[in-house]
Amino acid sequence: MEPLLSVKDLIVEFKTRAGIARVLNKVSLDVHAGEILGIVGESGCGKSMTALSIMGLIPSPPGKIAGGEIELNGENILTASNKRIQQMRGKEISMIFQEPMTSLNPVFCVGDQIAEAILLHEKATKAEAWERSIKMLDRVGIPEATIRARAYPHELSGGMRQRVMIAMALACNPKVLIADEPTTALDVTVQAQIFDLIKELQQETGTAIIMITHDMGAIAELADRVAVMYAGHVIETGNTEDILTNPYHPYTRGLIACVPHLEENPSDERPYLAEIPGVVPSLTELGKGCTFAPRCSYQSENCVTNRPDLSQITDRHSVSCFNMKMVTAS
Repeated sequence: MEPLLSVKDLIVEFKTRAGIARVLNKVSLDVHAGEILGIVGESGCGKSMTALSIMGLIPSPPGKIAGGEIELNGENILTASNKRIQQMRGKEISMIFQEPMTSLNPVFCVGDQIAEAILLHEKATKAEAWERSIKMLDRVGIPEATIRARAYPHELSGGMRQRVMIAMALACNPKVLIADEPTTALDVTVQAQIFDLIKELQQETGTAIIMITHDMGAIAELADRVAVMYAGHVIETGNTEDILTNPYHPYTRGLIACVPHLEENPSDERPYLAEIPGVVPSLTELGKGCTFAPRCSYQSENCVTNRPDLSQITDRHSVSCFNMKMVTAS
């Protein structure tokens, strides 16, 4: 089956004082209709930049898409006109941004902001758009939606603002929804509610979802497939179950090990919480070798001098690592 959204060898570069930073380096992803693809990695790995590229929101200058293709239903977004991109954005592909307080307009009530998206893309009167905005607020679980529609963003809690963002993103029934860390700064109980809401709406509408997060727990709960990103590269991809139970890349293993868990037989000793040493390298100073090599306990001379390609292990699992046999044997 052909993917609904296909990203092929995407290259994004930014001009900085330190030189050209290649923030995405030949990133390839496929998303099929009705599935949830999780993109996971530390901050600075290129997750949000991938989302902004798909949405056509890369600031230019200083950024530019230097290569690759992004196809939605076989149409290359990168060669589309600005008018066509505006037609797609919100109607065919939509996005929930990280921080709703800065994404929502503080001088308009939330009902008007949802209605604006409907008026832009649908043949509806102002009255019809307003009624639909109320229905969307009710659909995402906001109580007293008729009253809340007239509230301003600062009058709502963080969880409610995030629900407004979800309502706005789904108002025109997009084929693809990008959720860029939709539970940032929310408490654990609200996070669980937002995840349940996203999954429920996805099952109702059949919308394909790209879930961007650094939380492997969220990936385990929501995603059908996973792409692990590091320093602008996709380093491992596969079905969620395969990635979580049999990761091949040491970075993926490190992310999974960092998730705290309750022990069945806890001891009096303080529990050990694993960590990945070091930090994501500067994208202007990447060497010729594997980008993860400086932080990897399995690195060899080959890792320092050469960069591994993404190789297919099974028909559902690919990884970019020279020493994956050592990793899985440990």
